[in-house]
Amino acid sequence: MRKRNSIFDGIDLSVLLLYYAMVFIGFISVLAAVYNPETFSLTDLSLNYNKQMIFILAATVIGLFILSIDGRLIEPLSFPLYIFTLVLLVAVLFFGTKISGARSWFQIGAFSLQPGEFAKLSTSMMVAAVLGSATKKSFTRKILLSTLVVAISALLILPQPDLGSTVVFSSFLLVFYREGLSVYFVLISLALAVFFILALVINPDILSMVTAGFGLFISILWRRSRKIWAGTLAVTAIIVSFIQSVDYAFYNLLEDRHRNRINIMLGKAHDPKGIGYNTHQSMIAIGSGGLFGKGFLQGTQTKYDFVPEQQTDFIFCTIGEEWGFAGAMVFITLFLIFIYRLILLAERQKLPFARIFTYSVACILLFHFTVNIAMTIGLFPVIGIPLPFVSSGGSSMLAFSMMIFIVLRLDMYRKEIL
Repeated sequence: MRKRNSIFDGIDLSVLLLYYAMVFIGFISVLAAVYNPETFSLTDLSLNYNKQMIFILAATVIGLFILSIDGRLIEPLSFPLYIFTLVLLVAVLFFGTKISGARSWFQIGAFSLQPGEFAKLSTSMMVAAVLGSATKKSFTRKILLSTLVVAISALLILPQPDLGSTVVFSSFLLVFYREGLSVYFVLISLALAVFFILALVINPDILSMVTAGFGLFISILWRRSRKIWAGTLAVTAIIVSFIQSVDYAFYNLLEDRHRNRINIMLGKAHDPKGIGYNTHQSMIAIGSGGLFGKGFLQGTQTKYDFVPEQQTDFIFCTIGEEWGFAGAMVFITLFLIFIYRLILLAERQKLPFARIFTYSVACILLFHFTVNIAMTIGLFPVIGIPLPFVSSGGSSMLAFSMMIFIVLRLDMYRKEIL
């Protein structure tokens, strides 16, 4: 082991600087979203931007602690941390505070703690520990066990109900693919997502008949290859069964608000003054920013509170309105560079645990980033996913920050290994 001269010895400055750039953009965006010149104060902790500053400082302190610990301790912490968050996920269902229809938070004085955000961190660590283990288990068994790890976390979050956080766990599919999962599983998953949408737009019986007919046609063409036609028929049967189950899932597993938002996104309903109000106003705010925006604290849609929850799920419309298309593109470019840099860090790791964990973090952040922005511009139903490091919220800020600092510590540990 090579001895470090300081806790910053060997740190990747590009990731650290990009992280604080995101955090800074988040702080000024939260300030702009809730700013009121009559109540402006830097000492009133009830104001969201002051809370956000406290969360940033707390994240920095926790980050310094993570950078100071021995890199060898991180992987062994995976299992106890995972079990601890599972206990919190169960506890919040019984003792949590109900906010906006979801029992997802523990209320601690003026602050709240959302275990679901930390479950993304602990699940990433546990998946990295399982997939990267040096045991003689086959790759298939490791994938199945890792899938179980992800599924348990997701299924405990779903009853809160928190569809947004539950859906985020699907991003681990990309991690499994990077580690060797066949591309066919990824394509099948994407196909099922497409068929889910088609089954909501087209009559399921008609769609099933067309799908079955196409599958039968392919099987006849390849009738001389038993493996191909048998596989085609099996996949067709799975897809047809899935199509027939969409109606049940849509009307029995999703809440009314989620069904309505999906119907609005698909053009089956139009309700700009009701369930679609947030998205409609968000699109107006972003569009009103024009090319260069209205200027910091000058957003009229923001100033007059036209967009509900603008400091959380719809924070991107503040960026779009005040900094315009140019500012939004700068932010998007910075975030994508951030993700790209994380992928580069993942690829240079010597330990499988470090590589898999870093990929997990990159995939989760990319999923949050993509879906959140898609929600604000009407390309995805509103499911309550924050914009990492930018949306107001202590749990998400601390959880995402811990992920980044663990990635940095693991990357530094790479240089310490002889």
